[in-house]
Amino acid sequence: MTEKLFYRNAYLWEAGATVRSVEKRDNFVRILLDRTIFYPEGGGQPSDRGIIAGEGFKIFVDKVHGKDEIWHEGKLEGRLPEPGEPVRLVLDAEWRYENMRQHTGQHILSAVFKDIYDANTTGFQIFETYNKIEIDYPGELSWDMILKVERRANEVVWSDLPVQVEVYDELPDELRKKLRKELSEKVKPPIRIVSIPGVDVIPCGGTHVRSTREVGLIKVINFYRKSRKLWRIEFVCGNRALGYLEELLSDYWSTLDEMPNKNRPLVERVRELKGEIDALEEQKDSLRKELWEWKARALLSEAEDINGVRVIAHLEKAPLKDAQAFVVYLVDKNPGTVALVVGENYVIFARNRDVEGVSMNELLKEVLSKTGGGGGGSDVLARGGGFKVPPEEVLNVAMEALECRIKGKDAP
Repeated sequence: MTEKLFYRNAYLWEAGATVRSVEKRDNFVRILLDRTIFYPEGGGQPSDRGIIAGEGFKIFVDKVHGKDEIWHEGKLEGRLPEPGEPVRLVLDAEWRYENMRQHTGQHILSAVFKDIYDANTTGFQIFETYNKIEIDYPGELSWDMILKVERRANEVVWSDLPVQVEVYDELPDELRKKLRKELSEKVKPPIRIVSIPGVDVIPCGGTHVRSTREVGLIKVINFYRKSRKLWRIEFVCGNRALGYLEELLSDYWSTLDEMPNKNRPLVERVRELKGEIDALEEQKDSLRKELWEWKARALLSEAEDINGVRVIAHLEKAPLKDAQAFVVYLVDKNPGTVALVVGENYVIFARNRDVEGVSMNELLKEVLSKTGGGGGGSDVLARGGGFKVPPEEVLNVAMEALECRIKGKDAP
């Protein structure tokens, strides 16, 4: 069993240890020590980072895991250490300390949610730049409700209350009654209880700061419903809160600088731009329809009449999405019309609904069987692509096949 020094002193950034076992894979190693200051991943808190160093080698630890035996994994620089060798452990203190602040901040936030809204925390996780809890709350949450929790949580932070850790083989009944959440049967002795006087009492295996004031600041940055009764709350604490706000303000001011009118608030500038964009979209739509009208006239003037059906055969340069919008407009506005449109690597076959006896989907299948590719559609509109011959040949094959179908002849 690995001795867990981080439980004795969460602020112990350096210590000595002895190698018990080593496993090597390429330049990466797994190392087991007699004792460690490295916290293993668990309970929503990520594992510690840092360096394990000995004579002639260093291991840059980026993953720690295990319960009784704690394994340290990382990149090896130098020779492979051997069992029995002494090593020096050095934590990435900033990473550990910020995780301690986030974890204690979570306890405070969860306790306030429970106190105000009787909402239990069902999940918690610390990420690189933010944290999340999931709370069991069947009603609707609003920003006003979130801000009420946030203000109360920060009052706890600024009250400079002690964060106390005690270990029990068996919980006294009086203490059990004070727990924010009922103790799971999965939790086996020794049971670590983390408490903040007048605020929270909860079993926890993570590392914590000594005082609530060390959390610095708790800021909720997002919340949304995950399921009927479950809400996700995203938040930041300590320096990560400052980092998040700095990034947010940088983005805010940079965005405002890009605006024609640089005066605050940003939301009014965005509304102005949206209004201008909407006006331009209307203008664009009007010009597009005018262009379509002239283009339709030109194509109809060159259409071939086959037994009373006007057939438009056209090689198109526009992208598929734009071409399809035009083709739908073309056949919809012109009774008795069939359009065969071929692009760089797509085909669109469409007919006006009053043209009977010709299925565009069946026509497409016939054409693609001769030219390669795939696709599908309905009787009035079909599209495909991936053909293995030039677009001009695809159009010729389609024209011949359509003419045979209109005239009732067998396909050539």
